[in-house]
Amino acid sequence: MIKFLDLYKINQQYRTELNEAYTRVMDSGWYILGAEVKKFEESFAKFCGVKHAIGVANGLDALILIIRAYKELGVFSDEDEILVPSNTYIASILAISANNLVPVLIEPDLANYNIDTKLLESKITSKTKGILPVHLYGQLCQMEEINAVARKHNLKVIEDCAQSHGASVNGIKAGNWGDAAGFSFYPGKNLGALGDAGAVTTNDDQLAVTIRAIMNYGSHVKYQNKFKGINSRLDELQAALLSVKLKYLNNEITVRRYVANQYLSRIVNTKIVLPQVLSQEWHVWHLFVVRTADRNVFQKYLHENGIQTVIHYPIPPHKQEAYKEWNHLSYPVSEQIHDEVLSLPLSPVMTDDEIYGVITAINNY
Repeated sequence: MIKFLDLYKINQQYRTELNEAYTRVMDSGWYILGAEVKKFEESFAKFCGVKHAIGVANGLDALILIIRAYKELGVFSDEDEILVPSNTYIASILAISANNLVPVLIEPDLANYNIDTKLLESKITSKTKGILPVHLYGQLCQMEEINAVARKHNLKVIEDCAQSHGASVNGIKAGNWGDAAGFSFYPGKNLGALGDAGAVTTNDDQLAVTIRAIMNYGSHVKYQNKFKGINSRLDELQAALLSVKLKYLNNEITVRRYVANQYLSRIVNTKIVLPQVLSQEWHVWHLFVVRTADRNVFQKYLHENGIQTVIHYPIPPHKQEAYKEWNHLSYPVSEQIHDEVLSLPLSPVMTDDEIYGVITAINNY
């Protein structure tokens, strides 16, 4: 079986360094908000080109904390609206509703699956206070256009960078295009921890200070609580492991691009719609997502040919029971995407035999 993503093999590459990092943390006797978190935050901020990186418990918390901090700073209020793509993973939307703000769903561009920038202004009302673009599958959104709309209407831009670590446009990386950004380091991400982990990036000093307090029980100073905060801290062990893997992220992106380019140039079956790339540097290929009208038959065929695939995602947010108030709505582009997409194996440890095995099977379909 050609695995969709072989996490064991990916992490085995760095086993010695990961074991050294584990031992260093265990022997330090300090396990929360210590030197390892500080080191990773500084390294990740430098990698993204931002002033601040704040380690948190997971990617969802990263987005929740950004919006919560803007509420504490008086930028957002209950029932304000935030524009968000209608085909995203539900976490992007949960972060908005968890703060008692209103998600306003925007259809994606079918060509690249990211939010359709041409639709943004038509959805802006007096209650609109932000845009939450999601760099889906690893390709940056058209951030210059999004930022132009945001400036025109005085909106905050919060990037969801859960799938786009290292993607860039004109040398500006994901996490440095908006007012703030949320990252996930879930194990399957391009930069994955060995458990849950996340981070916020921003160049806004006041926002950074506020988030650092809220994520630590609302406390700037121990036992002094300025906010009704939460506990969402990146722990020392995950920070140490991430510091190891961050050193190799650019190399892994290079391999991901190689695999993707093999697929793009060699898959010639016209029943399969290949992803469109806006520019090489824009995409870091967290996922290689194809479309076909007979997706379930295609997936079954690939499984029978020893190829593991995943659907990202089978049910659009507006059809989820969690948002049953939206179930009657129609978002036809999103519905088509969710009915047709299939993610092919793609990882930095795929062999040429595996890559060409996938290609051959698809061309023979």
